[in-house]
This record gives sequence, C-alpha cells and structure tokens, in this order.
Amino acid sequence: MAELLTPHGVDVATRGLDLAGVFAAALQGGAIARTERLDLFGFVAVGVVSGLGGGLIRDTLLQHGTPVALTDVFYLPTALAGAFIAFLIHISQEAWDRLFTALDAAVIGFWAVAGAQKTLAAGLGWLPALLLGTITAVGGGALRDMMLRRVPAVLGGNALYASVAVVAAAITVVCSYAEQPTLGIVLGVTVALVLRLTAYKRGWGLPSGLEWQPRSRLAGALRRGRRRESRTAERPGGGRGSGRGASAARRLRFRGARPAPGTLRRKPAPPHPPGADAGEGPRGGDTGGDDAFGSPVGR
Repeated sequence: MAELLTPHGVDVATRGLDLAGVFAAALQGGAIARTERLDLFGFVAVGVVSGLGGGLIRDTLLQHGTPVALTDVFYLPTALAGAFIAFLIHISQEAWDRLFTALDAAVIGFWAVAGAQKTLAAGLGWLPALLLGTITAVGGGALRDMMLRRVPAVLGGNALYASVAVVAAAITVVCSYAEQPTLGIVLGVTVALVLRLTAYKRGWGLPSGLEWQPRSRLAGALRRGRRRESRTAERPGGGRGSGRGASAARRLRFRGARPAPGTLRRKPAPPHPPGADAGEGPRGGDTGGDDAFGSPVGR
C-alpha cells in the first residue's frame, strides 16, 4: 500500500486503470457489433475504436509525444482481446444488459480518473484535467456511435453519462491537490460506479430543452403574432386575403337576395307638373313609385 503513495505507484495504477478501460470498452464495442450483425472485421474495427479512441484523443491534445496506445505494446492487444471475446462468446440479452451497464460504469470511472491523472502529471491545471478526463471517458464511445450512425450516448437521451465522468475527474483533481492521489483514484472509480449504476436504475438524467419564455414587450408581441397567424391558418381556405374575399362574397350575395317582407322602401313620388290636370294624378293612393328594385308598387 505504501508503494501506491509514491509517484511511480500512482503511474502504475493509472496505467492499470487505462488498460482496464481499454479492455472493457473494447468488449463493449464488440457486443454492440454483435447486435449490429457485423462480421469479424467489424468486431475488430468497432472494438479497437471503442477501446482506444478516447486515449488517442487525450494524448493527441496533450502533445507529449506519440500517443501511448501506439508505443505501449499492451494497448492494442488488450483492445483486440476484448473484441475477440465478444465475437466468440454469445450471452443472453438480459445478461448482456446487466454486463453492459456494469462495463459502461467501469469504463467511465477508469478513464475519467486515468485521463485526469495523466493531465495533471503533464503539468496542466485543474480545468484541463477535468476536460481531458471527461474526453478520455466518453471519446471512444462517441467515435464508435458515429461510426455505426447512432446518436452518441454522451449527447443525452439516457441516464447520467458524461456528468459521471466530470464528477470522477473532479474527485481525482481535488485529492491530487490535497496530495492524496491514491485516495483520489479509489474514490473516483468508486463514485463513478455507484453514481452511474444508480442513475441507470432510477432513470436520473439532465433536463432537456426548457419551456421558459421571457416576459417582455417584444416577447409578448411575438407570441401574439404567432397566435394570430395560427388562428388565420385554422380558418377554411386560410391565408391572407381569405377573410376579405369571404366578406366580399357575402356582400354580393346580399345584394342579389330579395329583401324580407316589410322592408321595402318606396321612392318619393315625382313632383306634380305645374298646370297639369289634377285628375291625371295618381288615384286611390297610387303613388306611381317603384320599390327599391325597380318594380312598380301598388299598380
């Protein structure tokens, strides 16, 4: 136990966690290749990308020489071993679901801690350690999902994933600054396992897009405009001009319709010509006028 407290012991533990994450991620990638019904080369490709992708991204960003996956002789064989095991052994869907969840939690914990520890060993600060620890944990899975034309799990839609990596990396950074790197490794992996499994069991996840709307005059005017447009679109024949066209049609129909009884208006009688015989005027109350539609009234 005392040897783990030395810098060499911490490096050995970090390398062991990194290799464990490579094997678990490659096994996970191989199992996904089985569900996609890929051939042997597909198993190898998906397993290697899943197992080595996150570490390659991390080492490339650190720019401390060639990525360790290409210089250490154990990394590539470890990834191939995980992919071949998934190719050879077939397990039931129920057992695979349990194994997949456990492997996922283990990969997040191992790689988040290893990535943060390697970043601190390279002389960078706590914020790059959080970033690269998270990238190490989720980078390989994201590359694998994009290769298989799937939405990466890190983008959401499932239980806590990248958030668990951030927590594990943060624990490692805090304990390293407190000069307790071994405690940080143990706590980081343990917390990642417990948090990921609990989030999966209880369905914990980050919220998606909220429905909050700002209360301001501009926002109110925009909302009223949208409501007005929706009401216009819901009318028969929707669109602009439909209301005016309908009212014009109604006016035309009214003009051609016959008025209701009792609503006729008589035109005023023409003036009596001067000097005309009074007997030639209208008789019996006949005004000689026409109604509003030009038809004689009372004739």
